[in-house]
Amino acid sequence: MVPEINWLAVIVATVATIAVGSTWYTPKVFGTIWAKDARVRPHDNGWVPIIVGVVTGFVTSWVLAGSAAIAHHFYGGSFLGNSLVTSIILWAGLTAARVITHDSFENRPRRLTLLTIGHELVTFLAIALIIGLFGISGDGAA
Repeated sequence: MVPEINWLAVIVATVATIAVGSTWYTPKVFGTIWAKDARVRPHDNGWVPIIVGVVTGFVTSWVLAGSAAIAHHFYGGSFLGNSLVTSIILWAGLTAARVITHDSFENRPRRLTLLTIGHELVTFLAIALIIGLFGISGDGAA
């Protein structure tokens, strides 16, 4: 089964991942804390992280759209609700679990781990909200 994907929603969700990251990591929000705990100087890496972020934002949005469509076909009900629940399950089981594991082996500060998984949760929910509101293949939210 190939899931139905609303590609416009995926593009809009990709842009949202950039907006969430840009806001989350601005110095007035969590950028200063992140830079200190991660031991990095912002803007040292040029455009490479931004390009990587756009590509991974697209892949994450695409996978979440497909996963939400599969969940919706399986469970029925609200596509928005299925999108949000699917995003939380994927975030917890894949993203948060892996970040926590890697950060504990790398002895990273707990605050940095919480900051990272918090950012990922907000990003996943933003993607899910957009995917859920757009609906499947332009049909509108179900």
